[in-house]
Amino acid sequence: PRVNRTDGLTLIEALIVVAVISVLIAMLLPAITTRARARCCRTNCINNLKQVGLSFRQWALDNNDRFPMQVSTNSGGAMEWARQGIAWPVFQVMSNELNTPKVLICPQESDTNRHVATHFGSPGTKRSSAQNTNLSYFLGPDADKTQPQMFLTGDSNLEIGGGRVRSGLVRLLTNRPVGWSAARHVRKGNVGLSDGSVQQYDDLRLRQALASTGDQTNRIILP
Repeated sequence: PRVNRTDGLTLIEALIVVAVISVLIAMLLPAITTRARARCCRTNCINNLKQVGLSFRQWALDNNDRFPMQVSTNSGGAMEWARQGIAWPVFQVMSNELNTPKVLICPQESDTNRHVATHFGSPGTKRSSAQNTNLSYFLGPDADKTQPQMFLTGDSNLEIGGGRVRSGLVRLLTNRPVGWSAARHVRKGNVGLSDGSVQQYDDLRLRQALASTGDQTNRIILP
C-alpha cells in the first residue's frame, strides 16, 4: 500500500526562515524600543508636571490662593524674581511642596544638557547650586487660579518660526508660529495649566491653546 506523506520544510529551508525572521526582528526592534522609551519618558514627564501643578496649588492654599509669582519675596514668595524673568527661585520657595528637585527635569534622554539638582538651595538666591541646567520646564509668570486655561508650566523646547527661543522672559503671541522642537517627545509637548491639569499638544493644538488662555501676551519664562 502507498503511504501519503505531508510535505514539510527541509533543514535548509527552516534555517532560511529563521534567518529571515532574525533579520526582521533586528530591523524592527530598535524602532519599537525607541517608541517604548519615548512613551515611557512622555508619561514620566506628564507625572512630573502634575506633581508640580499640585505643588503650586498646595502652596497657594497657604498664601491666599496666590501662586509664588504673585507674592513678594518679603512675604516668602518670588514675585520680584519672576518679574526679572528668572524661574528657579519660584520653584525654590515651593521646596516643601515639591519635595525633590528631580520632578523639575524631563526624563527624556535627549535632554542631556540638564541634570537633577542635589538640593533646592536657599530660596530667593539667583546663584545657588541649582540653575537653568537643573530645570526642564518653563514657567508662566502670569498664571492665576482664576484663569484655569492659562499656562503654568510646560516643556521648554519651544520654537518660534522654526528657531530656538531664547532663555528668559518670552511673549508667545497668537499670531506667531509657535511650535515644539524635536528635542523631546517627537515634536509634541506637555503643558501644565493653572487648573492643575496637564495637556499634551502638537503644534496646532499648542497655538489653539494659546488663543484660549484669556491672555493676549501669554508670557513665559524659559530656563
